[in-house]
Amino acid sequence: MTDAASSEICSVEEAVGMCAAGDKRGIDRLLGEEGGRLLGVAMRMLTRRDLAEEAVQDTMVQVWRKAAQYRADTGSAKGWLYAILRNRCRNILRDEARLMTLSPDELTAVQDARQESVPLEGWEMLSGPTKLKDCLALLDASGREAILLAHVAGFTHGEISARLKVPLGTVKSWVRRSLVSLRGCLS
Repeated sequence: MTDAASSEICSVEEAVGMCAAGDKRGIDRLLGEEGGRLLGVAMRMLTRRDLAEEAVQDTMVQVWRKAAQYRADTGSAKGWLYAILRNRCRNILRDEARLMTLSPDELTAVQDARQESVPLEGWEMLSGPTKLKDCLALLDASGREAILLAHVAGFTHGEISARLKVPLGTVKSWVRRSLVSLRGCLS
């Protein structure tokens, strides 16, 4: 082992020891020594920079919390550090498998497209004469639009308020009154 590699390992072990003693400079030292490589490993595993940065940050939090549990006789501090990172990356991948893996830019584009593609008059296309169709027709236009945006398109009251350019309280009143009317009509 070269002297540089040996001093790097000692430096990581010293930094973990500093964290165990409650010295915040230990985290700074770890990031200075290994931060770039940690981010590189996380990027290779996660392929998205935002997730890789999250994994490195979570790793540093875990190191800070569990530094006192590290035992030199069970392995190197550097190996312990990378094991924490690897496990955090795996957890993120497992969590992301259940969620859509869209980048922040793609997610923004999807949300913008959602804002543009809400057919407000689609209720009229309900097949045949239905009680719901008849009850929706009895609502005033603003109340019907608020109900459709909230309960069909899934917008929040705040999003409806911004979309229709009316105060939030007005939207809440429209939705509440329209729901009361619909319940009365449908029962």
